[in-house]
Amino acid sequence: MVGPDGALPLPWLEAPLRRALATQRAHALLVHGPQGVGQFELALILAQAWLCEAAHAARPCGQCASCRLVQARSHSDLLVLLPEALREMLGWSASGDEAEGTDDKGGKRKPSKEIRVDEVRQAIAFAQTTSARGRGKVVVIHPAERMNGISANALLKTLEEPPGEARLVLSSAAPDALLPTIRSRCQALVLDLPQPALASRWLSERSVAQPDVLLAATGGQPQDALQWQEEGIDARQWLALPQQMARGEVGALGAWPLPRVVDMLLKLCHDAMRMAAGAAPRYFPPSAMPAAASLAALSAWARTLQEAALNAEHPWNAGLLVESLTHQAQEALGSRP
Repeated sequence: MVGPDGALPLPWLEAPLRRALATQRAHALLVHGPQGVGQFELALILAQAWLCEAAHAARPCGQCASCRLVQARSHSDLLVLLPEALREMLGWSASGDEAEGTDDKGGKRKPSKEIRVDEVRQAIAFAQTTSARGRGKVVVIHPAERMNGISANALLKTLEEPPGEARLVLSSAAPDALLPTIRSRCQALVLDLPQPALASRWLSERSVAQPDVLLAATGGQPQDALQWQEEGIDARQWLALPQQMARGEVGALGAWPLPRVVDMLLKLCHDAMRMAAGAAPRYFPPSAMPAAASLAALSAWARTLQEAALNAEHPWNAGLLVESLTHQAQEALGSRP
């Protein structure tokens, strides 16, 4: 959201915001691009702009009563629809959230990672009510791909024929996972990866050491690079990972979230396969990589990692699994063409 000083939270959103406010006239907008580049932030800024009460404002002013209500997450004409599991992390948790509900056996229910049909129906009902401040109603849905099939189908009629002055913004890092009928009813706004120099400067301002290293490690996605630092993963550890795996040392991997470990090893395997095929690595500098390994062994390792990725959220014994993955890494990286 735009603060009282008028600054954007992510500087690389300036051009897309200006373009969207100048050209986007549809009642339903799909903001999509690679993960970690600010789709959700841009969706909120657009909502703030549409609700802004400043006269002739070309962008949200950040100072009017409406902008301040958006900043306080209490605007009566804005509804932000998120999966329960993301609400607290994104700062949109509220009293009475169903995350504190119970399951069929009376135990505490885990927060849902999906946007459920009853929540979509509540959003539709919200859009149909009269605007409290006279600037219309806005519904932000993030990540839109978390709507299950029933939820997405429930939204179709509203996307096609929105009530009154209602506008909807869907934010997604995986638009191909959305129903074609959802995509066809939305005007698309595509976000690209930010320029590396701009993203590195933004990371440096947030005390990320060697930001170019973590930026490359995350595929150019600055928000992901910042999250890595918050999880305790720094550039030094990343650069040491290939040789660490070649020696079969678990090291700090046991302290990191299992999905993150699997993702990191997939990137290492990807770069090792590139080197085995005579190409330059993408996520690591060449100097950090061990000698080229057998492509057949690396391909087998990749299949094992892909299977682990499908089950990384399950309650396995993480320590034992990380040890097993480390042993497999050592065998694959130590093989010879």
